[in-house]
Amino acid sequence: MKILNWLLVIAGICGLIGVRVLEDSIFYDPFLGYFHEANKNIAFPQFEWGKLIAGHLFRFILNLLFSCLIIQCLFKNRQWTAQGALLIAIIFVITFPIYLYCIYDKFEVGYLFSFYMRRFVIQPLILLLIVPMFYYRKQLEIGKEK
Repeated sequence: MKILNWLLVIAGICGLIGVRVLEDSIFYDPFLGYFHEANKNIAFPQFEWGKLIAGHLFRFILNLLFSCLIIQCLFKNRQWTAQGALLIAIIFVITFPIYLYCIYDKFEVGYLFSFYMRRFVIQPLILLLIVPMFYYRKQLEIGKEK
């Protein structure tokens, strides 16, 4: 059973990597090239709001599913998985409107600020904080049992 859990963790990580690798082909995001160039003077891309929002929501859902798979298989605790999903969703609910405002403002708020808001929207960065937090929590619970 332990091997299956580790295989599922690896599958979740591969899923997150797959979302990143295939981002050009499965998501509508005209800002991929814009930020890839890392040139503030490049022309602001044309886009469709509806497609952009739908693409980011689809990407969020995929990232959330793979992140929950990783959390569940590492800690085998449904409550923690639900808490992790909630934390990821809260971060998305906070950063997504800010990123949309940055787009609406054509990144006048600041290029780097917009870049990093976008990172929180499209990448599961919060997972890098949740896993160590739950690991520490698990260690505290083990310490209390002794």
